[in-house]
Amino acid sequence: MNISTYTVKPKLPAPLKPLEEMARNLWLSWNFDAIQLFIRLDYDAWLQSQQSPIRTLGMVSQERLEKVAKDDSYLAALKEVYGRFQRYRKGDTWYRGTKKDVVAYFSMEYGMDVSLPIYSGGLGILSGDHMKTSSDMGLPLVGIGLLYRQGYFKQYLNADGFQQESYPENDWYNMPVELKTDKSGNPLKISVDMAGRNVIAQIWEVKVGRSSLYLLDTNIEENAQDMRNVTATLYGGDKETRIQQEILLGIGGIRALRALGINPAATHMNEGHSAFLGLERVREVMEEKGFSFAEAKEVVWPTNIFTTHTPVPAGNERFEIALVDKYMHQWTQILGISWKDFLALGRERPDDDHETFCMTVLALKMSAYSNGVSRLHGKVSRDMWKGLWPGLPESEIPIGHVTNGVHPRTWVSSSMTDLLDRYFGPHFDEEPTDLEIWNRMDRISDEELWRTHERRRERLVAAARDRIRQHLKRTGAVERKIQQAEDALSPYALTIAFARRFATYKRGNLLLRDPERLLRLLKDTERPVQLIFAGKAHPMDMPGKELIREIIHFAEKYDVTSRIVFLENYDMTIARYLTSGADLWLNTPRRPLEASGTSGMKASMNGVLNCSVLDGWWDEAYNPEVGWAIGQGEQYEDPQLQDDVESKALYDLLEREIIPMFYQRGRDNLPREWIRKMKNCMREIGQSMSSHRMLMDYSNQFYFPALKNYRRMVKDDFAEAKSLAGYLGRLRSSWNGLRITKVESNAKPVMLRGDSLTVNAYIDLGNLKPEELQVELYHGRVSNQNATIEHARHTEMRAVSNDGSVYRYQLKVECTDTGCQGHTVRILPKHSFLVHPYRSGLIKWA
Repeated sequence: MNISTYTVKPKLPAPLKPLEEMARNLWLSWNFDAIQLFIRLDYDAWLQSQQSPIRTLGMVSQERLEKVAKDDSYLAALKEVYGRFQRYRKGDTWYRGTKKDVVAYFSMEYGMDVSLPIYSGGLGILSGDHMKTSSDMGLPLVGIGLLYRQGYFKQYLNADGFQQESYPENDWYNMPVELKTDKSGNPLKISVDMAGRNVIAQIWEVKVGRSSLYLLDTNIEENAQDMRNVTATLYGGDKETRIQQEILLGIGGIRALRALGINPAATHMNEGHSAFLGLERVREVMEEKGFSFAEAKEVVWPTNIFTTHTPVPAGNERFEIALVDKYMHQWTQILGISWKDFLALGRERPDDDHETFCMTVLALKMSAYSNGVSRLHGKVSRDMWKGLWPGLPESEIPIGHVTNGVHPRTWVSSSMTDLLDRYFGPHFDEEPTDLEIWNRMDRISDEELWRTHERRRERLVAAARDRIRQHLKRTGAVERKIQQAEDALSPYALTIAFARRFATYKRGNLLLRDPERLLRLLKDTERPVQLIFAGKAHPMDMPGKELIREIIHFAEKYDVTSRIVFLENYDMTIARYLTSGADLWLNTPRRPLEASGTSGMKASMNGVLNCSVLDGWWDEAYNPEVGWAIGQGEQYEDPQLQDDVESKALYDLLEREIIPMFYQRGRDNLPREWIRKMKNCMREIGQSMSSHRMLMDYSNQFYFPALKNYRRMVKDDFAEAKSLAGYLGRLRSSWNGLRITKVESNAKPVMLRGDSLTVNAYIDLGNLKPEELQVELYHGRVSNQNATIEHARHTEMRAVSNDGSVYRYQLKVECTDTGCQGHTVRILPKHSFLVHPYRSGLIKWA
């Protein structure tokens, strides 16, 4: 059958034209007054459209549109919102510099709004907040991702509580995406080789305020069916589909930017999925300048940024060598390197022929700047990947941290935002990087804050009842049971929420370990407690699915289905209800497997208190004034023991502190101590965990230095990169000939504070020159436990004399610290063009 296709758009009366422009820009996703314009058009259409502004416009009758176009009240609201939208796009921003060269931000998923379902969970939500915040700040940043035909699965539970999945098709013509075309009006396309087959992708744009996100789509006629399926499903298919998606994202993403006329001067890899982009950038330089691989790599390396998001092995993508051989072997010819050297780019142990190819390792090796997503995760990552820098102390492994943040105006509920706007003033909206504004929390009266929060709890309960009703109808429950949904939960009880991906290490069932103790809390009529669970397990994660079923069976077995509920198909809509309407946010991962987590941050900014294991972001944000900690950051060898200890600690906190504080009311029925904690929590977390703080950190630590490196590199026809590559090549060939022959000092068995210590090191430089090396005295307190130098200081020594190639380096230091002190000498590379001196294999100790 030959079908001709065309697109039909709604016919909007002239006064309503601004609605279409705003519907196609995700600015409205964090501006509730803009969303209200679509709700006011036709509430039923809004619900049926699944909260899609574009689809709503297409569903509203022409008669209704004509009527609204004459409604002066509606038009006044439209004029005010549209004026704010235009002022936002044209107004001053935190970043005032040039936008000629951009940072390209690559992520496998983006969670920005329910109307664009191309996300699965935390990583995608973070990417979405990253894009929104870059828009607020006016950063020169564009996003790159894939356009999934089916997005992530929708979760539904059968009558037994077992998770099942459906994959509805996305209708791009009713979503906030626009196909990019060339000057002739034809779709803009790029091609990527996949195992000898040419795969074509077209490019779609999503407008995110001032910023743009570009998505690649292979579901077009030019491709064979299997290649059309490359962008079929987020995290779907097998390993072969995954490597195809990652080739398309990394290599195809760079080519898409070139096709759009955008220069990715620096790139930010959000997780290792896009790491092949480093190879494509190297190829470009080699082709354009005739450089060797080593030279081109030095051009690209100082402009790459990599963020690792998980210590869980499944999150660090590995491919079998046969698969890498099938898809990437031709790159050895493109890059002019051996197959062994190519595989070494993705291996921790380059000489181990049995090791798989790891995308995280490739990203780390191709990037000058690397970071974890919380202070603790930075430490965990340095320990995980220290093998890539043999001989370097763990504290100096070049993986830092930028703690995640969340976009306040996306996640703070509309009613709470109204309250904050009223007391914080217009500055809160217009200058979101001024985080000191949160110090105005004390201006808000206890009564207003608590009433606002109570309304949010009521709305959460109403939304939960509606979801439960829908689930019961779908599973064929009898009418009596459906009616019982009306009694599920109470709008007045202490409400505890646990909502996140259902993976076993997150321990969604920790509270169920002592049924008797839990039931006592749930059935207390004086101080009632209720639990709301939500979250998806990965389709292949059977233990995760069993956790969900265990919770549902527990509620039915002990007849507490009105006190323990599980809301199916966790998405951004449910997340907003939960993070603004719960009283307590529960988080129980096995430390240190939670890299950061962000749902608790969203809850905190709404005044919802956290009770969490000291893992991820909570490890650095917790203090007794803002919430509760389960344990003191212990790590256990025995997971069963850990579960027992921490579940008991959780029950103790609930029984002795949390529940009594919530129900401790004065004559005005206000929990004053709880409200005091809410205000502290909002003030501190609002400042420290805002995505604007996060983007300022990324900008100052990574983006601006990387862009500066790019501008330096391109000067004089990349002369700096050629010089650096030549230097490193010379260094590697001469490194084994470098010898520390002797270290002498005037140290006595006992020295007094204030004494001067002189150290001389004799070093045979071989073919190298003194200015090419950094010789350091490495000194500090010596641990009695393992005879290592702890909290070491490293101070550069100077060459004072030489005898041929043997140089004497000297340094005098004052003895300032008491106790057992020690020192040694080490050598590192030294070159003015190095971002940092920690290059793999180039460190030598006395």
